[in-house]
Amino acid sequence: MKPTVLISGASIAGPALAYWLHRYGYAVTVVEKAGALRDGGYPIDIRGTAIEVVRRMGILPRLRDAHVDSRRCTFLDADGSELTSVAIQALVGSAEGQDLEVRRGSLAAILHASVRDDVEFLFGDSIATLDQSGPGGRGVDVTFHSGQQRTYDLVVGADGMHSATRASLFGPEEQFHRYLGYCFAIFTMPNTLGLSREVMMWTTPGRAAALYAVGDDDQLHVFLNFHRPEPPLDALRDPDAQRALVAEVFADAGWEVPRMVDAMGEADDLFFDTAGQIRMPHWSSGRVALVGDAAYAPSFLTGQGSSLALAGAYMLAGALATNPDHTAAFAAYERGFREFVDMNQALVDSGSATLFPTTARALERRNTLLRGLATLPSAPARSAHSALTLPPPARMK
Repeated sequence: MKPTVLISGASIAGPALAYWLHRYGYAVTVVEKAGALRDGGYPIDIRGTAIEVVRRMGILPRLRDAHVDSRRCTFLDADGSELTSVAIQALVGSAEGQDLEVRRGSLAAILHASVRDDVEFLFGDSIATLDQSGPGGRGVDVTFHSGQQRTYDLVVGADGMHSATRASLFGPEEQFHRYLGYCFAIFTMPNTLGLSREVMMWTTPGRAAALYAVGDDDQLHVFLNFHRPEPPLDALRDPDAQRALVAEVFADAGWEVPRMVDAMGEADDLFFDTAGQIRMPHWSSGRVALVGDAAYAPSFLTGQGSSLALAGAYMLAGALATNPDHTAAFAAYERGFREFVDMNQALVDSGSATLFPTTARALERRNTLLRGLATLPSAPARSAHSALTLPPPARMK
């Protein structure tokens, strides 16, 4: 009989893990609290080691077709005048012609399509309780919020930065969350400026407002980012408080920012959060493990969340396929992947946050750096992106 695995989360890490576990002979169920896949979404990057993962999955051609190919980022002064314009590859340290930028929803849809005929998906449901205390510790008894109950050999939490699986097993998020000093709001608004395949970013000390034109869409992705010494805990679960806080922070802003703030008031897709990382001493407990942002979110400041999710799913599945039991497999997963995670999380300490300076002096230093980058078509790819050499896929079962 095939070993059974329940994966919580159907965004990126979850379906990627499902693909590899099915290939290695597991019976896989994926539960997702949303009623359906979320389409569209802001652009995310697939870089370095993760490119090799999607190549091995056979989905690289489809992802290349979905590549949005943003060309330039134009930086603006407080009054909206242009400071400089920089090639995207030079800005983010991507390998030109190799790394990919796709909509989050496009990646999720392509991953889902690669496994939907082989894996059970339960949309509109989620895990209510996990119990590993059964006779002999031979499984995990799961009760879903829908009321149904099942037992699985293993459970994996791939349910994101604010993972309920992690909270139920390891305790409150505050124990593992490293706040990085920024809050952000993202949403969409009509593209009345005629922007195409580009980013426009307005910055003053401690504040940034960006418009992302993904392809030739009639919608723009809006990104409002601001520095806050302490996280605004009262606003994190209150959309009205979030809107009020953002409006207050950007009240005297120039350029198109007043229109962006007005659009936020009408947006039905507002997402507000803090920039932070998840840092855990261990990624598993008993028969339950974590993967992707649930275990090691690096924050948007690194641009490596999706790449870590894809590579982590590959490494976890390979460890389960090549070790005699789950205890040895989870230990091998951590041993083989933690250094790569540490290198990518450390990007926030080695310059990734300098795009959003908090003082006038730091802003001037950033602008000087950007003017130097403006003459470069691309920059050397960051070594952290490709620092992991993937083992070959395990033998199919």
